[in-house]
Amino acid sequence: MTSFRPAPAWLADAVFYQIYPQSFADSDGDGIGDFNGIAERLDHLSWLGVNTVWLNPCFVSPFRDAGYDVSDHLAVAPRYGSADDLAGLVDEAGRRGIRVLLDLVAGHTSDEHPWFRASANDPDDHRYIWAPEGRPEGFVASPGSRPGAYLPNFFSFQPALNFGYAREDPGQPWRQPVDADGPRANRAALREIMDHWLGLGLSGFRVDMAASLVKDDPGRTETAGVWTELRRWLDRAHPEAVLLSEWGDPEVSVPAGFHADFFLQFGGPANGLPLRSLWHTGEGTADADWNPLDCFFDAAGKGSPRPFVEAYDKAATALGSSGFISLPTANHDFSRLSCGPRTAEQLPAAFAFQLTWPTLPAIYYGDEIGMRYVPGLPDTEGSVLGPRYNRAGSRTPMQWDDGPAAGFSAAAQDRLYLPVDPSPDRPTVAAQRADEASLLHLVRRLIALRTNTPELGPRGSVEVLHTGYPLVYVRGGRYLVAVNPRREKAGYPHPAAGRALEASGVDITDGTITVQGFGYGIFALDGG
Repeated sequence: MTSFRPAPAWLADAVFYQIYPQSFADSDGDGIGDFNGIAERLDHLSWLGVNTVWLNPCFVSPFRDAGYDVSDHLAVAPRYGSADDLAGLVDEAGRRGIRVLLDLVAGHTSDEHPWFRASANDPDDHRYIWAPEGRPEGFVASPGSRPGAYLPNFFSFQPALNFGYAREDPGQPWRQPVDADGPRANRAALREIMDHWLGLGLSGFRVDMAASLVKDDPGRTETAGVWTELRRWLDRAHPEAVLLSEWGDPEVSVPAGFHADFFLQFGGPANGLPLRSLWHTGEGTADADWNPLDCFFDAAGKGSPRPFVEAYDKAATALGSSGFISLPTANHDFSRLSCGPRTAEQLPAAFAFQLTWPTLPAIYYGDEIGMRYVPGLPDTEGSVLGPRYNRAGSRTPMQWDDGPAAGFSAAAQDRLYLPVDPSPDRPTVAAQRADEASLLHLVRRLIALRTNTPELGPRGSVEVLHTGYPLVYVRGGRYLVAVNPRREKAGYPHPAAGRALEASGVDITDGTITVQGFGYGIFALDGG
């Protein structure tokens, strides 16, 4: 495994919170969230116990893919505020012990980026991947005077930056090697972009589509080499900064140079099965390529935690102490925990698991109150990816109170970035703050328990006693966790005796742990 500078000490204690900036809090009444809105709500995150925030892209963009089509990597989009507003947000967060990460779109730009406009009119420019003649499969016709076509990365308006090809082909002259001038210039540009924002006080980046840089790259070997080079530079220039990857395969991404990788709805040899086997109800965001499955956190009790546990064990063993794995509740591309048939009473057990498993927890904004995936929304900034894959349902405005726009904005309803959940019983921060028995208070207590108990963090050991209903495991040899996500009660023979630190519906008597439907328990074992 490649040797890097050890991860900054703060990362092991990170509790991530993902903010979709246009939907979190609108300070100026235009219907779109902004930096000052986030700053005004930092006390919520501080109270909750969150210490690391990452923001979806907030750079200048035509917003045909919600900001993942960047037209200037060194300037913030006016709809979020100014560079000074971002600096103010970072400063206010720092005062509360909260670090802020940005989302780095490394593999492509918008077709409105000055780089691309220049490249589309200059046959000698190799910043992007151009086929000089015709239009090979997957390429898009040139919009400028340059003949031929360019390769997009995702949507057609997202031209792929040229980081080279792992395998060259004389019949395809656009396949440049990774050490050609174009790829070298793009690697230098990534250093410049990261250096700019880190110099302004940001703490690192979550990197979009991190596995996509080098094309035709079996095993991602050459792409890994790019990130290894960038990590070595980062270790020298910004040793306290971190890189999180949207890769979904920690066994590859962390040795490549990332400090942490997420289990995602895609990625890795099983195409995201470990995460989907936990949370995915089959509704909300559903890719046609995903095989139907019964997830573990399902009331019917037909699922299994084995796909996740086995994938975690394999990755954790491979990584050792070289980096971290992160487990999200959801993200801007994937259904919320509260989606389809999953009801509010099922969410506490999910958080009891997520916040006691030895991964870095990542809470998607609003999941801490059980915000619902909202179906049937119109395509908004590229949100619809397929007949059953609409990302807008996971991107609706944060629900702060029972006001007309749920406290998100003073704008009229028809001016909101996305409509608020129309359900009359939609959960809100205000209502749950006032209710000690709410999900919000539970999440806060679980975060505090994790923060104050090193054995529950990513460096504490985990011994899985039962991979079924209930899921039973011991952390650090001292703390027993039992989680039953199904509707019917479940039991496991174990002579545990100890003090309940957080529990609902769990009884340990006569050598058996009995967990009622949707119950959970965290116990400090006697003699541990």
